[in-house]
Amino acid sequence: MTGRPKLLLASGSPRRLQLLQQAGIEPEHLSSVNADETPQKGEAPRSLAKRLCKEKALLAMENVRRSEELQGSYILAADTVVGIGRRILPKAEMLDEASMCLRLLSGRSHRVYTGVTLVTPKGAMRHRLVETRLRFKRLSRDEMEAYLASGEWRGKAGGYAIQGIAGSFIVKLVGSYTNVVGLPLYETVSLLTGEGYPVHYNWLNRV
Repeated sequence: MTGRPKLLLASGSPRRLQLLQQAGIEPEHLSSVNADETPQKGEAPRSLAKRLCKEKALLAMENVRRSEELQGSYILAADTVVGIGRRILPKAEMLDEASMCLRLLSGRSHRVYTGVTLVTPKGAMRHRLVETRLRFKRLSRDEMEAYLASGEWRGKAGGYAIQGIAGSFIVKLVGSYTNVVGLPLYETVSLLTGEGYPVHYNWLNRV
């Protein structure tokens, strides 16, 4: 389809790409941006998710401006934050971080927030913030040690991936499952559709 607008996903997350592909959307470009994800003093989890998705979108806009190939692209950026009350859990990179997250989550409720920002080819910005409430089972020491040994927690907000082994830890989930994975599909597709991106193009052109 000549002239079909391009979509740039401003994320290096394979999970976000897989979720878009699940919805029949194939970004033409992937652009991981290096935003400082350090929370500001006193910043709440939902506020951090809102701020970071906007910052990532702005960084991606700079990349688009510098590239003739990317001109006229839609830009989609997102950030996912796990919180217990006002406490922000880290994206665990070290074993002690993951262990701390599991201890805090065990037997307790928490919330996952994903901020989504869409930038249109004309430069308009649209935002969504999606919240999902979850509760973990009480984890035994053996379960914690085995999960830590799996390495599945590495790089994951809150030290776990719901689409993996940790899905068996979830007692209750209220809200969007795909939000917890990293990109709330209903809200994302609604944003794209509302701003004129041809979401259904690949649905109609599947072999």
